[in-house]
Amino acid sequence: MLTASSQKARPYWPVILMLVAIKLTLPVLLQHEMYELQRDEYLYYQQGQHLSTGFLENPPLIALLGTITARMGGAEWMLKLWPLIFGALTVILTCLIATEFGGNRFAQFLAGLGIITGAFMRMHYLFQPNFLDIFSWTLALYFLLRFINTNRNIFLYLIALAITIGWYSKYSILFLAVAIAVSILLTRHRKLVTNKHLYFSVGLLLILILPNINWQYTHNWPLFHHMEELQSTQLKFLSPLDFIKDQFLYLLPVVFVWIAGLYRVFKTKPFAVFGWTYLLVIILLLAGSGKSYYAMGIYPMLLAAGGVAIERFTFRYAWLRVAIPVIVLILTLPFVPMLLPLWEPPKLAAFYEKHDVEKTGLLKWEDQENHALPQDFADMLGWKELTEKTENFYHSLPDSIKKDAIIFADNYGHAGALQFYGKDEDFRSKVYTDNGSNLLWIPDDFNFKHIVLINRDKPGADDEVFNHFEKFTIIDSVSNEYSRQLGDKIFFYQNAKPEAMKIAAMGLQQMKQNFSR
Repeated sequence: MLTASSQKARPYWPVILMLVAIKLTLPVLLQHEMYELQRDEYLYYQQGQHLSTGFLENPPLIALLGTITARMGGAEWMLKLWPLIFGALTVILTCLIATEFGGNRFAQFLAGLGIITGAFMRMHYLFQPNFLDIFSWTLALYFLLRFINTNRNIFLYLIALAITIGWYSKYSILFLAVAIAVSILLTRHRKLVTNKHLYFSVGLLLILILPNINWQYTHNWPLFHHMEELQSTQLKFLSPLDFIKDQFLYLLPVVFVWIAGLYRVFKTKPFAVFGWTYLLVIILLLAGSGKSYYAMGIYPMLLAAGGVAIERFTFRYAWLRVAIPVIVLILTLPFVPMLLPLWEPPKLAAFYEKHDVEKTGLLKWEDQENHALPQDFADMLGWKELTEKTENFYHSLPDSIKKDAIIFADNYGHAGALQFYGKDEDFRSKVYTDNGSNLLWIPDDFNFKHIVLINRDKPGADDEVFNHFEKFTIIDSVSNEYSRQLGDKIFFYQNAKPEAMKIAAMGLQQMKQNFSR
């Protein structure tokens, strides 16, 4: 196996640390204080309060970070710290990959700059598995590059560790693992199949992910159930054309950098494996109806290779080394209000309308309709209002009513927000939902006589539980016009008939049986 000449390059830490500082501070400076946590962030934080080796929606690493956050005090800024930290680590890794490709100061700067701009700006702002996914992909590719450059078997084991981190972050790491395996067979590195350490490292990987696989098995493979649900609600709306378009749109300010990187890795024989890995990831995601952003973890490597290609091209043209970052900055600025909640909702909505942002598809929600704000931003509004109104009503009830009352939410966003922002422990402890992993956390013997229900609409006439109450009242609703929760209501159901609890218990038992053996 050939060793590339990239060994002569070295990391320029002043440049790298400057980029890290920008990565850590920029989202904090650009977020408007009016926005709250995003819907999914409540779920991952609550998973941390029920830590396990698996969850119905996702692997457990994000939940572990939620646990750590809770033990540190559970503040919003602490949750937001995790994507910033892993975003900064991804910047460092990308610069190190540029070094391994033979890049010096400018290559590392341009590569790291690419992680600060584009879709990375939003992904490293939200407490969601995406930031862990991107980090683990980048780490695995870094170790693969180190193996190619050094031929040291230790890096095979480190690749296994990186893929393990990816497995516990997001199962989409499988796309990368398969793509790497096939790419090795397609290139000069195929003789790796005779290396016993490859099989030892694969064995290590299987051992490390076994606890999660066992959890999947004992819960009747919820991963497949979740994928079926996604296919029926979201993935069916995806088109291959939109997927390809998004690959260019997501990193538009640095699209020329990663394209140059793709050209360079294919041109350099020892590195062709990375070009094939990229193409296979795209093909596999298209075949599997993956979302566009699932591929984001492959781009730090291409940005690093592109930084090297452009550094070598501009060797005789110093002025280009000034012009190119300026161009990246100019291309980035118009996208900032679409990537981060820069201004209060009315100002953002007016900006989008003025600049016809609707045409880009960035304002299209899961309902396939365009709205005033991007869905992520609309999902950062209304939660505190909902919690305050619900908790105030709950505490207005006489103690004789409260002791037999529970708060039941339609989805994990409602439940998670009430538990996160609720001020009183008694209130928080009575919040339940059967949505997602929350179903597994409902005690089998919980009782109620009254229910404070959080839902968009009143349960229908065929509802087997809520039609067995003597009385119901609409208490209030979310009124923030820019919130995705606009119109979500607070109902109060009083005096359950005996059959209500029996039907509810049977229904919950049947739902839980879907996830047990």
